[in-house]
Amino acid sequence: MSPSTGHGPVIAVCGHEAGYGEALRDLGPGVLAVPGGRELIRALGRLRRSGEEACVVPMTLGRDPGLVADTARTLRALPVAERPGTLLAEPFGTSQHLIAWLRAAANRTPGTSALLVTAPAGDPFDDAELYRVASLVHRYGSHPVVEVAFTGGAPDPAEGIRRCALLGASRVTLLPAAFGLPESPRAADVDVTAAGPLLPPAALVRVLAERVSDARRRWSERRDDGIAAGLTAADDHGHSHTHPPGEGHGHSHRHPTGHGHSHTHAPGEGHDDHAHTHQHPHVHDAGRAIRSRA
Repeated sequence: MSPSTGHGPVIAVCGHEAGYGEALRDLGPGVLAVPGGRELIRALGRLRRSGEEACVVPMTLGRDPGLVADTARTLRALPVAERPGTLLAEPFGTSQHLIAWLRAAANRTPGTSALLVTAPAGDPFDDAELYRVASLVHRYGSHPVVEVAFTGGAPDPAEGIRRCALLGASRVTLLPAAFGLPESPRAADVDVTAAGPLLPPAALVRVLAERVSDARRRWSERRDDGIAAGLTAADDHGHSHTHPPGEGHGHSHRHPTGHGHSHTHAPGEGHDDHAHTHQHPHVHDAGRAIRSRA
């Protein structure tokens, strides 16, 4: 069932985790995958001219809170006459979802295989988040080696496979931490396989439909279009500048009061072996209101 059935179109806004839309070209009728910025504005303009109202979903798995904030700023900048009826849904996923989905994929992988968690490169803070995610997959899993690689960045998948081999692995399974599938480089003396998509197509459409349904329910009940909440998604994500010791400040910084503490469970897992993940500010700002465990 398409997320847009009977309720108008859905625009899936894509960043580096979805190849800026290339990895999400087949989400079903009524769903348009576009990059943010001008492409999003053009898509909304076409819908407005045809009299349709859209629900916009930021397609991040938790590593790109900037996509959420940028999308909210784009929607806020629309002419006042065009803004009513355009809704911003909560992001597709959070880092907690990503950890659970990767752990579920890892559980379907032979325990003797090394895991190479692979995703398109983002900015330094997005990439650092993938190391945290992979560390938790490793710590609460049974695989002896878990490494990280970035398509379009360093270390790339070929280097990641080499590192796994140096650590004694004879078999490496690529786990995609993104919407697309990574290429599987050939490697001498190492058996390299890919685990398949992070989410099968039916699950991807189901989660997307849930985000859209929640956004429309929020609008119906509270007339909340989601834009104000989306503007704060990237707060405290990374550091825009630093000051040498003793340098005065002509402005103030907001410091979070705590990290929060949450649990992640892969589908089908019990609570006896749950993973503890410390929520950093940019993680729960991007997904604090997400209620789904999908």
